[in-house]
Amino acid sequence: MTAVISATGLWTPKDSISNEELVVAFNAYVDKWNAENADEIASGAKLPLDHSNAAFIEKASGIKSRFVISKGPILDPNVMRPHIPARPNEEPSILAEIAANAARDALDAVGRDAADVDAVIVACSNLQRGYPAVAVEVQDILGTSGFAFDMNVACSSATFGIETARGLIMGGQAKSVLVVNPEICTAHLNFKDRDSHFIFGDVATAILLEHKDVAPAAHWEVIGSKLVTQFSNNIRNNFGFLNHCEIEDDGLHGQRGLKGLTDKLFVQNGRSVFKEVVPMVAKMITAECEANNLDPHALKRMWLHQANLSMNHLIAKKVLGKDVDLDKAPVVLDEYANTSSAGSIIAFHKYSDDFSDGETGLICSFGAGYSAGAIFVRKVA
Repeated sequence: MTAVISATGLWTPKDSISNEELVVAFNAYVDKWNAENADEIASGAKLPLDHSNAAFIEKASGIKSRFVISKGPILDPNVMRPHIPARPNEEPSILAEIAANAARDALDAVGRDAADVDAVIVACSNLQRGYPAVAVEVQDILGTSGFAFDMNVACSSATFGIETARGLIMGGQAKSVLVVNPEICTAHLNFKDRDSHFIFGDVATAILLEHKDVAPAAHWEVIGSKLVTQFSNNIRNNFGFLNHCEIEDDGLHGQRGLKGLTDKLFVQNGRSVFKEVVPMVAKMITAECEANNLDPHALKRMWLHQANLSMNHLIAKKVLGKDVDLDKAPVVLDEYANTSSAGSIIAFHKYSDDFSDGETGLICSFGAGYSAGAIFVRKVA
């Protein structure tokens, strides 16, 4: 049984924050912190915080702006985090809501009714809760049939989700599967950290996979795939339900509150990630091309994970040679920033309409874990 990609969907928040806006807020926070801690800084007990710089952010990462769920509080030097109010259990959760928005966009692209979908997979880097599964909530919102479940492979959640959906279709469990990637990445970001405050944005994407017999005439045939993981602490997020059990005396309540948990948010050793992930991904791509008798130079486009512009350029050059046309690896992180698992899907969604019948491309993810996924596709028109 052959599984193909029938459509993709994209939901984008209405608000965006430029590097310049972000830096103004961050530097105001730095000035405030330095003033409040002036005595300790003067005595050498504390080091002063340094300003951020919009031009440096763009040069170092390729990021110019990011879409966000909650703009005002992020830019408030007294808050510096998104404000996403809790919703009653009777209302749709924010993660399920944006997932459903992206899913509807994919369904509408091919005129498909939600009732035709047999399974929903919510695959993302940060789930709003442990249970009930956000995917089951999306199933309920959309009115799909069958079953639903959540999965998390950090930045590779979308590619691992695509391969999981293929397995469900090829195994006869479903004929139509929605893989949805709701990524509210700003919620796990410490906006008071100069090294990472600019990295992430919010978005939701969706991929509709179907059995070839029910798919539209124009679709994407999956001609090869590879999933790889290798343990590393160089990208980590320790925020979770066990934090509630970390009893530490703060002199008031016998446990530390939210303020003391900022060290549990996103952290990374960027230099090590760059040095280790680039060769790992390039090797995976070239090896899988060889295994599937594909000439890497015949790939019309590589829709790579959108984390860092230099990483993408170097991976493309390692796979295709140093004279590669960088249009073969289109960039969306300048506008969206790093959106974890959604990044490569945004690139695929926006830069695939010019493919003719028989032309091939690669959807590729890489990130925390380490995890990496390669999905080779051929256009059928």
